[in-house]
Amino acid sequence: MTLLQQILRAAVEAGASDIHLKPGQVPIYRIHGNLTNTDAAPLSDEQMQAMADEILPAHAAPAFEINHECDFSHHEPDAGRFRVNLFLAQNKPCIVLRHVKTDVPDFETLRLPQSLKALAATRRGIILVCGTTGSGKSTTLAALINEINLTQRRRIITIEDPIEYVFVDRESVITQREVGIDTMSYQEALVHLMRQDPDVVLIGEMRDQSSIRTALLAAQTGHLVLSSLHASTSSQAIPRILDMFPSSERSQIRQAIAQTQQAIICQRMLRDVNQNFIPSVEILVNTPTVRKLIETDRLDVLEAAIETGEKDGMQTFNRSIYEMIRTGTITEEQGMRFAGNPESLKMNLKGIFLDEGSRILSDL
Repeated sequence: MTLLQQILRAAVEAGASDIHLKPGQVPIYRIHGNLTNTDAAPLSDEQMQAMADEILPAHAAPAFEINHECDFSHHEPDAGRFRVNLFLAQNKPCIVLRHVKTDVPDFETLRLPQSLKALAATRRGIILVCGTTGSGKSTTLAALINEINLTQRRRIITIEDPIEYVFVDRESVITQREVGIDTMSYQEALVHLMRQDPDVVLIGEMRDQSSIRTALLAAQTGHLVLSSLHASTSSQAIPRILDMFPSSERSQIRQAIAQTQQAIICQRMLRDVNQNFIPSVEILVNTPTVRKLIETDRLDVLEAAIETGEKDGMQTFNRSIYEMIRTGTITEEQGMRFAGNPESLKMNLKGIFLDEGSRILSDL
């Protein structure tokens, strides 16, 4: 058994979510969110180079040679699947691995709002899952795909970099394509996507104009598109997309978003009273009011629309956190750290609820 295999298997046994390997340092595991040194000896330059050579797949070698960093997936027997980032630091290889659990999660296990399960029944349009790195975006996307797979007869195509969860066909027929292995690039895969007869498309990340245009076209032609975006709130997601385009195109793209966007889900990962992770979730649903705000470029008041849209399945971060505090799931201190509006949350906890969103919308 190689040193890398020993490290990976020990990490899984210890319950590590992430593994950090660098020259001169002992292997470090992230367990329950905390970095933990192992009892192993510090890794030598030679050991790190040997592990880098062992784990780097042939298809990723050219990119690593040019860019000195790359992402790929790795499967280790008896340890499972890992998402890997290999990079140079001070001209020496370093490796960070994220353990990807093989069981595809469901909404109950992830403790996601049941209203999200209803979104999986959507037939067309775009559903975006947003958040910062480590907020659980890809896991929520997997839960949505899993729900469709279990309940609907649909043709699903995913384009991922890398594949994180491997699905088994149930009711749906699923084709998963990994960038660098099954297709040379996101752009190349997107060019051919619509010729592969999809009903549902998962684009791992909205990362450039090409992926956004393809998502909009697919949604406009009757397909359901799921994707992720780095944005800290739902109301910031659309401006982030528009910023990828020149000013001359933004109005047209904004109108297309208004017509195709079904929902924007934004997540923040908190710790419950037992120190387990639990997501706080903000949900924006594209109601007629929201659609008009997007069309007229009033993105600054989308948060007010979320606040007043509870009957339509919408939810603010504050509401999500308030319910978790009320039920004793998280502490008040933890909730205040992640609240969208801490002062408003303090008032809510005292039983004071001001309908500020309705006032803002009525002034339009």
